Amino acid sequence: MEGKTREEEDKSGMIETWIKKHLLLYTGATRHPFILSIRDGSIDFSSFKRWLGQDYVFVRNFVPFVASLLIRACKKEDQNDDDMEVILGGLTSLNDEIAWFKSEASKWDVPLSNAIVHKTNQDYCRFLERLMLPEVDYSVAMTAFSTIEAVYQVSFAHCLSDGNQTPSELQDTCQRWGNESFGEYCRTLQKIANRCLAKASDDVLAKAEITFLRVLEHEVEFWNMSHGGT
Repeated sequence: MEGKTREEEDKSGMIETWIKKHLLLYTGATRHPFILSIRDGSIDFSSFKRWLGQDYVFVRNFVPFVASLLIRACKKEDQNDDDMEVILGGLTSLNDEIAWFKSEASKWDVPLSNAIVHKTNQDYCRFLERLMLPEVDYSVAMTAFSTIEAVYQVSFAHCLSDGNQTPSELQDTCQRWGNESFGEYCRTLQKIANRCLAKASDDVLAKAEITFLRVLEHEVEFWNMSHGGT
């Protein structure tokens, strides 16, 4: 096995480095009061229903973003088959996720067809659209993808950890993103992002870190919208 260059070794765990560097914001995204209210059983179900309807819209916009990553992975000169297979698997699972949202919306009597999209949601979706532009480096887009998925996994896994009082009605939601299989998938995405970042220029690294922060900020804002409705 070929050894890494000194520069690549220094960059080999950028995502972990940024989590530690920006721990306050990361914690805000993964231990938000909305999530904590699910875990301790105090959640107002109207907040959950608000999140459900808005996240359905977000996921539908997330699909083309992930598809754009798949296309990039296939076209990269230094193509890694693992990237393509992992992203393809994630894209395929989004079909099941959309079906799950529709089923849950029906159960909770949440209208999806004419739902008013909150400005917070609109802003997040526009952020995804900008990441699909050809001038955005693959490693920057992968950083966003990895972070978006990880926030949900870490957040909902907390709702399943020891001592939780998560309502039975929300157990399925928490299992969807908090299960160990999804956790392994998220760790694989993080490894792919780290591998790409290890080869990135300082300019691309700076853009990737900003993107990492923007994802966390958008996630906090999305939780805020769901929790408070403002």
